[in-house]
Amino acid sequence: MTKERVDAGAGPDAGQARGQSGPGKRKRVILVTDGDRRAQEAVETAAGKLGLRCISNSAGNPTPLLGSEIVEMVHQTPTDPVLVMVDDRGAGYQGRGESALAFIARDPSIQVLGAVAVASDTWWAVGADVDASVTRDGHLVDGVVDKGGDLDGGGQERLQGDTIDILNDLNVPIIVGVGDIGKMHGSDSPNKGAPITVKAIQTILKRSGLD
Repeated sequence: MTKERVDAGAGPDAGQARGQSGPGKRKRVILVTDGDRRAQEAVETAAGKLGLRCISNSAGNPTPLLGSEIVEMVHQTPTDPVLVMVDDRGAGYQGRGESALAFIARDPSIQVLGAVAVASDTWWAVGADVDASVTRDGHLVDGVVDKGGDLDGGGQERLQGDTIDILNDLNVPIIVGVGDIGKMHGSDSPNKGAPITVKAIQTILKRSGLD
């Protein structure tokens, strides 16, 4: 496992842009509830643009690592906040992604700043309440969006996704909903700088007093 895979996305000045981590300091984490290849590319692109760290090895469909393994990697990063991806691969039960998410959020050495909750076509899911959403047009709205990143016109009060039900049981201070990151009909393409993913993460940083 190379250091680049653990710390992907951060530039040489990332410690100055955000914060150096010291002994005994809780690591600040932003969770992203998607981990497929396009999502990984989008999250890594956002990390590079925002001067953040990204645990690239947390990507996978489903999540390939245990929560404890991800926490260990987070503590190996010299700066924070750190972006972490989790993914249940469409499971209709608490899968590997949600299990890892819950472990990370409950770990006393981790401070979860927020979560980017990714919508998917999961009619069976309970869904999660969000504080705001970013549409595929880049607008920050109070409602929820669907997988394509459009405002949900079906009267849904909760964002529907396969790796987000667990958020209802956790103390995550800021939850921002988005469509399928890295996609959304090309609106969040990494080749375009993943602008929707960037804005969602920026919203969490701003509301956490870090932007």
